Amino acid sequence: MLKIGVLASHTGTNFQAIADACQQGDLNASLALLICNNSSAVVMERASRAGIPARHMSSATHPDNLDQAICDALIQANTQLVVLAGYMKKLGPAVLNEFEDRIINVHPSLLPKHGGEGFYGARVHQAVLDAGEPETGATVHLVNAEYDRGDTLLQEKISVKASDTAESLADRLRPIEHQLLINAIKNFSEEISNE
Repeated sequence: MLKIGVLASHTGTNFQAIADACQQGDLNASLALLICNNSSAVVMERASRAGIPARHMSSATHPDNLDQAICDALIQANTQLVVLAGYMKKLGPAVLNEFEDRIINVHPSLLPKHGGEGFYGARVHQAVLDAGEPETGATVHLVNAEYDRGDTLLQEKISVKASDTAESLADRLRPIEHQLLINAIKNFSEEISNE
């Protein structure tokens, strides 16, 4: 069974989708650990309710060695795949090196469009609308040292409607993000079981 470590910062809807898929048997996986940089984030409550180990780790708790502390925590949890689920911080070299090609992120646009530093949440959707894009979507990609620059694993498109707002795009894309993330985890699980 694949052991997943999740890093998240806020409400954790992607985390919840993964937890539900594990619990319902849609994924042959378990959530080994949640790491959150915000001790009062809703995602911490989600983890607590689901009985999933969770740790608050940030520059406040680890001012000198956060990157190595996160890496060590993931290793201790026997993490095989790291999933960024709305994690608002850049990963450091210790985590990136230890889990190379085993870190994935979901982004609410058709990368490489509307990705990079500062592009998250409603800002992404507003950028799509401001650019007059006829379509948008969601992308699951490998994570490297640059924001949203890793290889694309999965992508799904939707049309942008004339009536769309940043909020309506977010609402329409959220279930797509969840399903893409679950599909990417399934693919990874199958790959390691065939090794």
